[in-house]
Amino acid sequence: MKIVWATLLAAAFSAGAAAQEFTPDPVDEAAAKREGMVTWYTSTPVAAGQHIATEFEKRTGIKVEMLRTGGQNVIRRFLQEADAGRINVDVITMSDMSAANAMTRRGLFVPFKPTGFDKVLADAKDANGNYIAQRLTLVGMLVRTDKVTAGDHPKVWADLMQPKYKGMLVMADPSFTAIQLVMVATLSKHIGWRFYEALRKNETMIVQGHEQIFDMVKRGERLVAAEASDPRIYTGGVMPPNIINIIPTAGAIQVPSPTAIIKGSPHPNAAKLFAQFNLLPEIQHKFTEEGHHSPRMDVRPPPGLPTLDQVQLYPIDYDYIEANTRQLKAKFAEIFQ
Repeated sequence: MKIVWATLLAAAFSAGAAAQEFTPDPVDEAAAKREGMVTWYTSTPVAAGQHIATEFEKRTGIKVEMLRTGGQNVIRRFLQEADAGRINVDVITMSDMSAANAMTRRGLFVPFKPTGFDKVLADAKDANGNYIAQRLTLVGMLVRTDKVTAGDHPKVWADLMQPKYKGMLVMADPSFTAIQLVMVATLSKHIGWRFYEALRKNETMIVQGHEQIFDMVKRGERLVAAEASDPRIYTGGVMPPNIINIIPTAGAIQVPSPTAIIKGSPHPNAAKLFAQFNLLPEIQHKFTEEGHHSPRMDVRPPPGLPTLDQVQLYPIDYDYIEANTRQLKAKFAEIFQ
């Protein structure tokens, strides 16, 4: 499945009449409260994840047990348990649509169309409700404006191949974070592996995840993030005064983070209530305040970032990622060993 996000909005709005006829799947809130808790495996940024868990517990009285780690670790942990026949989790949120598609085919998710499902972009959800994107990440390049002159700011991904960036770059490991796996798969197809070979020559630092990228740039140990989430994710919605987030003028990359309810989970009713809670407009506004786009068409984009129809986005081939995940990680490790 190839996705070109820039074409989605017009088609989505043309379906308005059909959307009015949508009836959400029921949620038994009383049964959810009797269950009393929900277990959530997630790669949601720490502050946002804690906010969601706290607000859900405050409003419903249902405790959220959250395991928060990188997207690839979330997937690995769940699949190990599923393969062993031990389902300990109710809801999973990751950033790898290829993995979500594969797990859907295995029948590991419960189809569920909550309130607001009809407001979600078509390619940010499974048509049958097996998963729905919790948030969208428009990947950019962070630059320290007090250390890098405006004339030296990169505009597109290929700019980072220039020798002038030697010793300045940092990026994440695709074996830990699913967002970087999507990046590596997409850029190696559109630019070629020569892109990463050039970044290796530029002595790019590899760190575990995107919070570590932000920390390296914030502390000045590296001045340019070769790929990064919006820094507001880690600052409570406040853009640091000496850092900018540059979205490439061509070939931008948008990564959805699907949420799914696990079949055979310990707390099935609480799982539905929690999954629906993640899609509420007030929770989605929290994400946009911190630099994420919402999958909902009725939620405005983050301040200072373009709408999805204002950028030229690379298509993402999730079938290719699913078929080549191991090879992509191995090739990246070979280059940066």
